[in-house]
Amino acid sequence: MTERKGALEGLRVLDLTRVLAGPFCTMMFADMGAEVIKIEEAGKGDDTRQMGPFKNGESAYFMNLKNPNGKSVFLELVKKADVVIENFRPGTMEKLGLGYEDLKKVNPGIIYAAISGFGHTGRYSQRPGYDIISQAMSGLMSTTGWPGGEPTRTGTAMGDVLGGLSCAIGILSAVFNRASTGLGQKVDVALVDSAVASLEIINMIYLVEGRIPQRIGNRYESTYPYDSFRASDGSLVIGVANDKLWAQLCEAMDLQHLINDPRFSRVRDRVANHAELKPLMEEWTTRFTVDEVCEKVSAAGVPCAPILNIEQVVNDPHIGGDREMFVEMEHPVAGKLKVTGSHIKLSDTPPALRAPSPALGQNNEEILGSLLGMTSEAIEALRKEGAV
Repeated sequence: MTERKGALEGLRVLDLTRVLAGPFCTMMFADMGAEVIKIEEAGKGDDTRQMGPFKNGESAYFMNLKNPNGKSVFLELVKKADVVIENFRPGTMEKLGLGYEDLKKVNPGIIYAAISGFGHTGRYSQRPGYDIISQAMSGLMSTTGWPGGEPTRTGTAMGDVLGGLSCAIGILSAVFNRASTGLGQKVDVALVDSAVASLEIINMIYLVEGRIPQRIGNRYESTYPYDSFRASDGSLVIGVANDKLWAQLCEAMDLQHLINDPRFSRVRDRVANHAELKPLMEEWTTRFTVDEVCEKVSAAGVPCAPILNIEQVVNDPHIGGDREMFVEMEHPVAGKLKVTGSHIKLSDTPPALRAPSPALGQNNEEILGSLLGMTSEAIEALRKEGAV
């Protein structure tokens, strides 16, 4: 059997996205073997090329869609593509005559994926949106942080990442559906929607109880102890999601008398009395180091983990080693560097970092020549007029 490059080998994606949500989606596709043709702004490229961190000055491909010849070349690529993904403000592609209704005329099977701040429908659709907007408007920031503190953005661009994941799922659903119908469709993903969907129990607390969830630090709303705790040399987390685990934790802490204490005997009791329970537990945890607590608690079958910084994560033998979440690559400009690996593990077609991100315009001739049969002279003419 011929070895495939990945589970998505044979899927061709035209990527017009920039910044994070869209590129996160297409990065996963490329890691899984899809052919991703990235289209960027001439002389400038994706906005993230200007964002740090930098190595040797480096943070695809380009086509000017406003130029008639650039637009014509793009439509020829659409005929040979499976997916087009963009994250312009809604209406931008339609004004160029390149919206979904236009593209499906030249390729009825095209799957057109659009990521935006608020989606392509609704009264907020024309508002600009970045990750921080999605975190603010979804309720995520309102429930992140400590009691009495300010609403807090998560430490990473979680709204963008959730949007990218949502878009990938939507595209693959449309690909599966096309296998039966032969027709593509539009995938409309909003960063705000994606963040709202991630709040699960936070939403349900209000919908069921009418209570507005507040910032509660590292504690969880529905069970306890499910929180961070101090040790003698740092902090760790313990997650007790049911009464059986509670009994096991009490045994590990040699605090058996708390098992049937009416304040703590059931999940709902521990949630209601979390403020009394935490100091009782920390009287025990602070007698040991983080590693010692984790060893004792984990040995009892209770979920427990140290709170790692990024250096510790990168060098963790399981995460960085066994699970290959950080892999080395050779970039033609930046040189050798370590990057984040794929979080999706497939047994027969494992995702892999197949090539470094190309320099701006590096693959113009390769793509336009091999895919559309254009000569070097024709490509050079397009370049001179600013079409590519």
